[in-house]
Amino acid sequence: MNNFEHFNLPSALADSLERMNFTSPTPIQAKAIPFALEGRDILGSAQTGSGKTAAFGIPMLAKLLEEPSGLGLVITPTRELATQVLDVFKKLIGKNKTIKTALLIGGANMGKQISDLKKRPQIIVGTPGRINDHLERRILKLQNAKFLVLDETDRMLDMGFGPQIEEIVRHIPEDRQTLLFSATLPKQIVRLSQKYLNNPERISVDCVHTPAAKIKQDLIHLADKEKYPKLIEEVQTRDGSILIFVNTKRGADELAFRLNRKDIDAKAIHGDLRQSQRERVIRGFRKQNYRVMVATDVVARGLDIPHIEHVINYDLPQCPEDYIHRIGRTARAGAEGAALCLISPRDRGKWFAIQRLLNPEAPKGKFKENEFKGPRGRRNKGGSSNDRSKKSKFFGFKKNNRRSRNARAI
Repeated sequence: MNNFEHFNLPSALADSLERMNFTSPTPIQAKAIPFALEGRDILGSAQTGSGKTAAFGIPMLAKLLEEPSGLGLVITPTRELATQVLDVFKKLIGKNKTIKTALLIGGANMGKQISDLKKRPQIIVGTPGRINDHLERRILKLQNAKFLVLDETDRMLDMGFGPQIEEIVRHIPEDRQTLLFSATLPKQIVRLSQKYLNNPERISVDCVHTPAAKIKQDLIHLADKEKYPKLIEEVQTRDGSILIFVNTKRGADELAFRLNRKDIDAKAIHGDLRQSQRERVIRGFRKQNYRVMVATDVVARGLDIPHIEHVINYDLPQCPEDYIHRIGRTARAGAEGAALCLISPRDRGKWFAIQRLLNPEAPKGKFKENEFKGPRGRRNKGGSSNDRSKKSKFFGFKKNNRRSRNARAI
């Protein structure tokens, strides 16, 4: 479908989409929305940044506009993603004052959440732990839930939220409509869908193990002691906003501190920060109050900040799949971006696992742990990193960072 008019959405929702400059649905939206509007359960997978939030948000809101007494629940793995999802719903709701919302996340003011729940919201977005807190307090009632969304389900299971999700679903009527979205569809996700979904429509858009096509990938091989000097060089020679990933909370704080000592404005974000602090860091980065944000994988999924032009993996992720999610913070919704990995000898095992993920059809033995072959490999010998002659075997890159006017990835 070329535009949202073919979906025959309620006029209030259509007006919101027009106001948001949503003209053409993304592939996941074009495939998922018609089935969701028919009331079908959906098992969906798509690349990060493909527009999954609108793919479930539009049909949920359409259903609630027609049935105001109903309730829609969205469960996400992280506070940041929950906050972002609710922001999208608020934009879709627009000036309609009849649809109330509530955000249920840990680290936030419990009193405000209780107050919001007493207003009987039709849309609730939250994380599993805090949703269960409210269920145990008997403040949250889900007997009118008609629409359930499990977002980034693979990540929720990785984080050990399986039992909490099961407890939440136990409170929801069986005649609900359920949409399960996951960046990957391993066997455990398929088994979960068989338990919670009723004859679902299975939707997959693009290869979920392939980064967005407009991300220019690059990598530098170097010794451990060369990583920090090389990072400084790369940050100082790149234009635009930069997101740097590390693996530990302490590492994030230390690296942000060292960058600031080099007169590079940087802030750190990780799971040990209070929710208000995390929101303040993201808000400042979104407003471009500083150019660099150093993060753990707490923001590897779901974070949608259009002006991120570069992602740098100072540490390679522990989980190969997180490589796709990390670099997916740039090149959102058809825009273009760049991703860089700094690879030391101790990273060889991690890089090998990432290569196997990116090239699942490659013959066994093609990638060896002592080989450093990647999208655009270059070695850093004697501090030189001028060998850029190798072309990326996966992706192209054009110097144009304008965002698409199509439905943005939210």
